[in-house]
Amino acid sequence: MPYEGDGRLPVIYVRGFAGGTGGIDAAVQDPLCGFNEGSVQVRVDGADRPAYHQFESPLLRLMTDHGYQLLVHGDQEAYLRQQPAGTVPAATVWVHRFYDEHAPALTRDPNPFSLERAAQSLLELVLLVRRATGAPRVFLVAHSMGGLVARSLLQRVLPDRDEERRLDAATDLVDRVFTYATPHGGIAFEGYGLLERVRDLTGVLGADVFGPDRMFEYLTPTQADGAPARADFAPATMPAGGFPVDRLFCLVGTNSDDYTAALGMAARVVGPRSDGLVRVENAYVEGAPRALVHRSHSGRYGIVNSEEGYQNLRRFLFGDLAVEARLVRLRLPGDVDDDTSWQLETALSIRGLPVVLHQQSAAHLCPIQIERHGEPDATGTPVPLVTTFLSSDATRPTDARTGTRAPAMRHVLRLRLVSLRSHDHVLSFLDHLEQTADWADTLVVDIGPDAGGRCVTWARWNSQIPGAVRDWSSADDDPLEDLDPRAGRWRVEVPVPVGARTLLGPDAAVEITVAPRATLDATGAGG
Repeated sequence: MPYEGDGRLPVIYVRGFAGGTGGIDAAVQDPLCGFNEGSVQVRVDGADRPAYHQFESPLLRLMTDHGYQLLVHGDQEAYLRQQPAGTVPAATVWVHRFYDEHAPALTRDPNPFSLERAAQSLLELVLLVRRATGAPRVFLVAHSMGGLVARSLLQRVLPDRDEERRLDAATDLVDRVFTYATPHGGIAFEGYGLLERVRDLTGVLGADVFGPDRMFEYLTPTQADGAPARADFAPATMPAGGFPVDRLFCLVGTNSDDYTAALGMAARVVGPRSDGLVRVENAYVEGAPRALVHRSHSGRYGIVNSEEGYQNLRRFLFGDLAVEARLVRLRLPGDVDDDTSWQLETALSIRGLPVVLHQQSAAHLCPIQIERHGEPDATGTPVPLVTTFLSSDATRPTDARTGTRAPAMRHVLRLRLVSLRSHDHVLSFLDHLEQTADWADTLVVDIGPDAGGRCVTWARWNSQIPGAVRDWSSADDDPLEDLDPRAGRWRVEVPVPVGARTLLGPDAAVEITVAPRATLDATGAGG
């Protein structure tokens, strides 16, 4: 069947690092490379009894939620080659099994693993899938090292094969890329720099792919114009003029305690501010949208087999609205040279979901360092503050007053501002109140049609809502004024509550930007 242009492009999963030959042999025994694994969470209900929330797996949920199909038929590559062009449904899931040719269990004379070869074979799979489905592009979804394989395809393989040597040649084949816990900035060991040097010099178990020299080799084209020199190379920065960073989403894990690989040794040498293997500051591409979730690199509490991961994934792939929030005109007491530092904790929730989609907190060792507003984009100083994606087709509750489906998409942004004091660079707790915020509130945001059918934004602080948040109806309020009505997006500002202006500044506000987005349509337009 031809591509119908409904936004459901083929999904290609790319697995992570397996280690040496023993790990590779074990990895190839799983036909779906771990993307079929789910998990069970426990919550407490109103009677203090455990209530279970089951997450089936990202692969199965794509099939049940979005109508995707899994068409393996014994050998997916052989199946794809046998199908006439354009006859395979586009809404299908494929797994890049790049380790097969390197596995002693499957191959008589396996070659040593090469990340460049994995990226090249990913291109071969992408071309096969596009030919069989007729889809204009594909979605890439990758875990850990798989994200580096995908980036090698985007940044080296496709620019080098392009006749015009374009750095953005990958935009012809790949629509969006979602990475789970990928070490975009490499893997570093806290206080163990010698281990990194030994790893990079010896290439033990192929782990040198996480060091800067090897990353430069497989992320830098040799033929395309505009490629960075070694001295200018930064692993977590994608080159200007290349694949657009707003089409790459980075999901960052912050739970190191539950990563048990190598009997917990990996988590100990990497350090606590990580998912157990990848440090928080190394798990994103600069300028790309991202979310932080309290999940470990893999395992029972792993980031791939999590509801948080899947809900971020589906909204990034299929959401038709991009929403950004920024704090503007913040004026905190004191200055950067006094003994007080300010940390902002954020959490983003969407109505109808049992999980938080994004969370930065001191408890998870990743608060926002709010006084460093002049610093470049980083996990501690994110620009913007929060990015999320919404789908107008998502399930919504019934409006209690009208008995119809609630017209607006609702999400909330929880903010907590905490001050810390130090003396000679040592934290002082003489007047400290642990877990007590100087200011805390929740911004409730509705996005939906007004009476004339025009998409608008409403917002109100929880402190200004009488009763339960769920009982607030944005229909009772006027929509916020669009500050940029000719820009093709909606930009509004919500002043902080009156009682908070003494602390945050008289003109402090949250700026919310809502922009439409889409994948390619049937004619090749869109973006």
